[in-house]
Amino acid sequence: MKGKWRLACLALVAMFVLFASSVGAQAAYPDRPVQIICPWGAGGGTDQVARTIAAILQEDLGVPFNVVNRTGGGGAIGHIAGAKAQPDGYTLTIITAELNMMHWMGMAEVTYNDFRPIGIVNIDPAAVWVSADSKWEKLEDLVNEIKANPGKLRASGTGTGGIWHLAMAGWLASMGLPPDAITWVPSTGAAEGLRELIGGGVDLVPCSLPEGMSLYSAGKIKGLAVMADERVKAFPDIPTLKELGIDWSLGTWRGIAGPKGLPDDIVNVLEPALKKAVESERFTSFMDQVGYGVAWIPTDEAVRFLAENDEGLGNLMKELGLAK
Repeated sequence: MKGKWRLACLALVAMFVLFASSVGAQAAYPDRPVQIICPWGAGGGTDQVARTIAAILQEDLGVPFNVVNRTGGGGAIGHIAGAKAQPDGYTLTIITAELNMMHWMGMAEVTYNDFRPIGIVNIDPAAVWVSADSKWEKLEDLVNEIKANPGKLRASGTGTGGIWHLAMAGWLASMGLPPDAITWVPSTGAAEGLRELIGGGVDLVPCSLPEGMSLYSAGKIKGLAVMADERVKAFPDIPTLKELGIDWSLGTWRGIAGPKGLPDDIVNVLEPALKKAVESERFTSFMDQVGYGVAWIPTDEAVRFLAENDEGLGNLMKELGLAK
């Protein structure tokens, strides 16, 4: 009898050890390196944001957070790779606004539904930039010109159907104007568009404030308005469309997400760590230095943010005839 009792006790001890080990393993996340996929090139704005966050998370959570650039397809390659990763918390993605545009254009089938967002960390509204020597001192002056000469003015800043093209089209629509009231000149991006602006090739560029920051600081361009509800801290002199009586806002954004199916226990570790990183002096100082807007939208609210952003961009692209 004693032998049987001893065996039963040993069995219970073994079961307890296994249970404790299992609980300990779950509580240990992360216990090995985590990679963050960046769908854009090294050295770019998204890459810089990802690497700054990765460095802070590494210090806080005690394991390496490595940024891996998976570029190509206008952001499609990296987003697809992130969506298809194992939902174990060891492959995350820095998702960008293009995620809510690619599927509408038929570039890729991946959507925000393929991810579980940890949080949105950055939002940069579009601004209306003109050359420093242009005759328009206020947005009203530019709008009057557009209305008086529809189709005459030229704008650039991205390819046809890119985020800044959509920003301009939405701005025009909010004033009751058709999207072709300004002729869009496709370009490889805001940098090329701004060069054209300075050279006189185009009349205006709708792109983010950070992208125009160096030329603005050098006095080569001026901002007539920002497509946001509130003025941006780094550009206090540029009024918002809302202030000017125009109900339109749009910009680019960045967030950290895992694949669909990422367990709650892992999100419960990552979300507060990411919030702490976003609110850190290191991150906010970096973002202020480069002119990027700091944002914090937690995981549950981020789901709604992504859904609303996707619907809004989709509707706009349908109006422009860009949706497939």
